Amino acid sequence: MSAPEETSAPEGVSAPAPSRGRRLDIPQGGPLDGAGQPGGARTAREARAHLHIVCCGPARPYDDPAPYPLPEGPVPREELARLRRLHRAVPGHAAMRDQLRRTHLLALCGEPGTGRAWTGLALLAELAELTGGGVSRLGYAGPDGASGVEKTERGHGYLLELPADQADVTAEPLLERLRAHFAEHEAFCVVLVAGGPAADRLLRGRRHAVAYRSPAAADVLDRHLTELLADRPAGLLETARATARRPELAEALGLDEPRPGEAARLAGHLAAHAEGRLSDERLLEHCRSFAPHQAREWFLEAGHPGTLPAALPALRAAALRIALAVFDGSAHSLVAEAAELLAWELAVTLDPQYAPGRPLFSARPGACLATARAVHGEGVEDLGDASVPVRAVWFEGRRLAPAVLHESWDAHHNLRGPMARWLRALCDDPRPQVWVRAAVAAGVLCARDYLYGLVELALPLGRTDSPVQRMAAATALAEASRAPEVRPAVNGLLHDWARGDDERERETAALAHGYGLAAGSVAASLEELGRLARADDGRTTSHSVVRLLAGAEPETVLAALTHWLRDTRRARRDLALLATLRAVTTRTSHLWGLGEVPELEPYAAWPLATALLAAHPGCGPRLAELLRAALTWARSAGAAEDALVGWIRRAVGDERQLAVLCDFLPRLAQDGDEPLDAGAATRIREVLEAL
Repeated sequence: MSAPEETSAPEGVSAPAPSRGRRLDIPQGGPLDGAGQPGGARTAREARAHLHIVCCGPARPYDDPAPYPLPEGPVPREELARLRRLHRAVPGHAAMRDQLRRTHLLALCGEPGTGRAWTGLALLAELAELTGGGVSRLGYAGPDGASGVEKTERGHGYLLELPADQADVTAEPLLERLRAHFAEHEAFCVVLVAGGPAADRLLRGRRHAVAYRSPAAADVLDRHLTELLADRPAGLLETARATARRPELAEALGLDEPRPGEAARLAGHLAAHAEGRLSDERLLEHCRSFAPHQAREWFLEAGHPGTLPAALPALRAAALRIALAVFDGSAHSLVAEAAELLAWELAVTLDPQYAPGRPLFSARPGACLATARAVHGEGVEDLGDASVPVRAVWFEGRRLAPAVLHESWDAHHNLRGPMARWLRALCDDPRPQVWVRAAVAAGVLCARDYLYGLVELALPLGRTDSPVQRMAAATALAEASRAPEVRPAVNGLLHDWARGDDERERETAALAHGYGLAAGSVAASLEELGRLARADDGRTTSHSVVRLLAGAEPETVLAALTHWLRDTRRARRDLALLATLRAVTTRTSHLWGLGEVPELEPYAAWPLATALLAAHPGCGPRLAELLRAALTWARSAGAAEDALVGWIRRAVGDERQLAVLCDFLPRLAQDGDEPLDAGAATRIREVLEAL
């Protein structure tokens, strides 16, 4: 079926002169030839959910110390009495006490802040009460022993905490020597071992070590509240308990369950609030500081790693936490691989002459995740047309991811270089589950320090030959422009790129404007895309226009498209026609942006045009005008017919889609009182008859 020359046009659209120029084809895929589209919508949504949380600034000095620090030496009797009142027995408490009495040494393996020290002191106090001894705390004196151990007294109990970076090969021999020593002196010792390789080795050996399980945070909180408000009017305790149950307080904490140490701190804030010494706003501010406090503690632990290879366990723990901050909720395989890549960058930064390898048989995944306050479970990864089950991992608290990312970037300057190299490498991965997460994280970091992020992240990504990295650069710049103070700088950069001679920079600018953020509004982004159409074959700019059409302001985009149809410049007319064809042929979920569009969510698997007609019926007249133009003009008629055939055929198997099209097609055939020209009407009828 031949198409006429462009001698007629829809009502109100100027008809161009007959032209022998190339015909327009249906755009196939996006700028990445399909890479980065299937599954990108879910990934972008999850990245925003995990990183778009405002974190409290640095905690005040009175928020930082542990609630009840215990110095080396004898534990005062009043402290032990207080412990008896407040301590909550953990699962297996009696069995641990019996094992300690029998073997004279017990290693409690768990994370700091989980109540290990209190449980250890409680166990020792119970045995000391039977033997008439006391309880003391020892200091760590290196792999060979503990300070103060030479003064061991018969029947006494001793608490020793090993440093978090204790090497796994030295922990077991140390515990054997201590066990023999305390058995000889008929005394008892509880050793606290942080999660990691050393703890995992001890637990696998099942000698003197138990996996510590912390008490329920609610029980710890209630015990501390009762203690703090014991001498106050009875109503204050109920007030504090009611406040603890408020949803806004849980939201401010952003932790799935506070650890016992955090529960004790929270009890102090709640008691002060109940007594009127703390306002609602200040209480929530204190709660928002808990996740940053945890992140700060983690990086302080890794702040003195020593030299390689002894430093590798601490570097791997830090890398895992940062990787989780970027990939929170992703498949465990993605998180683990990203963490290993970052650990390598950290290692060669610490010692450029040392090339670290990877442990082939490492600790159990659950043990490694515990050091990052993370858990694993069943998850799903979206592949576009299908979803696959995965073993996913996530932080035990929605505020931990942004807290870790911000702390690592803001407080540790020398981490920035390896992190930037790591993110740039991830942004070259064709899987959207990887590059989208990395790009969003890069944008968040650029917003926090634009001068550094521009040079180390945006410019290297935007000027490469890799289309995935250019798409990642556009995503990162759009993400960074959410910050009002950064947006003018991003917009200025894109303005220069759009008018420059570098084709890669122009394409990156066009991709960035597809998110509708950098220019300050969707209308301003459309204006920039219209200008860029002159130096573009329409493939990139039309993709960005349709991405905007799938956003929050479809009416604004449709108005721009119909305006471009009337433009005397062929580049803009072609852009309008190509965008129309894309709207008919592209699945909605492939046009994900950086904003929420809940009204399109039920139609994510439909072509965008169908989804718009279902979610925004008022878009029908403009869509009809655009598609009539594509069917009428010679340059686009053949592609429009093919697109229409595919559009209707996809709807045939879905009654909901078919119902939407049945309502729309009469509008396409006639515009008010003005019928479609005979040639276009014949083509539509032939398309329908061909089904």
